[in-house]
Amino acid sequence: MPDAVVIGAGPNGLVAANLLADAGWSVEVLEEQPEPGGAVRHDRGVDPDFVSDLCSSFYPLAAASPVLSGLRLEDHGLRWSHAPHVLAHPLSDGRCAVLDRRIDVTADSLEAFAPGDGAAWRRLHDVWQDLRPDLLNSLFTPFPPVRSAARLAVRLRGAGGLRMARTLVLPVRRLGEEEFRGEGGGMLLAGNALHADLAPEAAGSGGFGWLMSMLGQTYGFPVPSGGSGALIEALSRRLAARGGLLRCGRRVDRVVVREGRAVGVRTADGETIGAGRAVLADVSVPALYGELVDAAHLPAQLVSDLRRFQWDFATFKVDWALDGPVPWQAEQAAGAGTVHLADGVDELTRFAAQIAMRRVPDRPFCLFGQMTTSDPARSPRGTESAWAYTHVPHTIAGDAGDEGLTGTWDAGEQEIMADRVERQVERFAPGFRSRIRARRVLAPPTLQSLDRNLHGGAINGGTTAMHQQLFFRPTPGTGRPETPVKGLYLASAGAHPGGGVHGAPGANAARVALRRHLTPGLSRVQRLLARRDRTGRRQPGPGPRADGG
Repeated sequence: MPDAVVIGAGPNGLVAANLLADAGWSVEVLEEQPEPGGAVRHDRGVDPDFVSDLCSSFYPLAAASPVLSGLRLEDHGLRWSHAPHVLAHPLSDGRCAVLDRRIDVTADSLEAFAPGDGAAWRRLHDVWQDLRPDLLNSLFTPFPPVRSAARLAVRLRGAGGLRMARTLVLPVRRLGEEEFRGEGGGMLLAGNALHADLAPEAAGSGGFGWLMSMLGQTYGFPVPSGGSGALIEALSRRLAARGGLLRCGRRVDRVVVREGRAVGVRTADGETIGAGRAVLADVSVPALYGELVDAAHLPAQLVSDLRRFQWDFATFKVDWALDGPVPWQAEQAAGAGTVHLADGVDELTRFAAQIAMRRVPDRPFCLFGQMTTSDPARSPRGTESAWAYTHVPHTIAGDAGDEGLTGTWDAGEQEIMADRVERQVERFAPGFRSRIRARRVLAPPTLQSLDRNLHGGAINGGTTAMHQQLFFRPTPGTGRPETPVKGLYLASAGAHPGGGVHGAPGANAARVALRRHLTPGLSRVQRLLARRDRTGRRQPGPGPRADGG
């Protein structure tokens, strides 16, 4: 019997398993799909000569994460690659805002929109540089992050106190209006806010857009060399080297609970696997509490709260193999790994309003990825492996594009929506469609079939809106990985700090599980993990950096 069973071999599940194995626990990871990775996988399914990421592609949060850096995945083959520019947001008139790891390039790009906007960006960056250490510690440690939050509060006072706090909770449209004279700075912030499901008018979207923009400014939007699955391969190799067992094609359909404690799991084929110390679930919140754990083991209030659980937007994605580079009207977009496609903040608002009204947008805001630009190994020289995704409502009441889309996402509807996405690209890159060698459509049901955590194509484990963050995530409570069932821990993006590939939910769950089982005879590494969890920072001492700090 293993000490711990981890349900799900996504990045969070594998991070949790690695940390438990570092502490000397025997660990078994069970994954439903035939390969590990969840939403972090790649294949050659569009064209044999092209590597295509199935779901996620760019990893600023991974680059910033002390959890992942502490695992030293470069020792297990992981290499990062960067595009010349981090991000571009072109307009149909040819102007373009550019985010670059060289702040002079970013500032000069915004200065072209209005004099003084380059300096305004530098001021926002100065605040980030001051807050960054304690802000990242607060994000990537269990909630509440007492010590790092206290230090962050001190730094906030130095950065303007309540005025800075006000800035971070502003809607991103208002933040752009207050900080910049031209359109460019606000576009960068608003487009980054819509990496999640935060409309330009949503409270807190300014802080999220600022955070994502500053992560890109500092760390870039790197990609794993060779394909997104290289990150999972490194995590899997590391786990195997420490004796952990990963079993794919093993769907868990029940957490076994006895006398209020999780004692193992049952798989879909009837096998029961015991867990001597803990079960960690890298699954969605509704799946954990609505399917894997019998409602009889849950408080009535939690069951009631789950009826109010809100998913983030559904996602529709198209992958392409292109015979040549994208013919961008704005030259600066050619060197960007990520390109935002919307003709200004007003069009972003229009897009988000259509989704709020449960209508399929007629001019979909697209996040466009140029993967060969980011990593030349992705396709033959002179070609481009590319993708775009956009968001759609989970429940569709109408089609703003007047093409009859209803949300069945059958073959016909997939082709109509994919053509609509391509027309949006053509607005900013005339002639784009003539470069297409092959394409693949990943509609919301397809994404869910690849990873059940992507319910209806939701990619963030639940909305990023303020009412489902911090101590409201996943439901009103403490915001921690513990569940009402002893020995069962939530280790997915449904837990604080939420979506993105950074490993924090898995690490937080592992730390709590280790702390709950500390005894005087346990290893120095386990005691180090426990001290990290109490203090919010790594304590000095020998041994591997198993805590991700």
